[in-house]
Amino acid sequence: MKELLRTTDPTVIAFAQALLQGEGIAAFAMDVHMSILDGSLGILPQRLMVADRDLFLARVVCRDNGLAPSP
Repeated sequence: MKELLRTTDPTVIAFAQALLQGEGIAAFAMDVHMSILDGSLGILPQRLMVADRDLFLARVVCRDNGLAPSP
């Protein structure tokens, strides 16, 4: 698994997952429940992971829809 996105905005994660699902790319959100520990202040980022083989296409999908994937 490779990191596609890292953000403190949960709406970005949901949007990216919907885009990737539409393209048939499985994505897994990590650190989602960590935001509960910081009191929903948004200081702990969430990560969106994809399979190694899907990383290139997932980055293209994100860029085409105005999202900046992790380097």
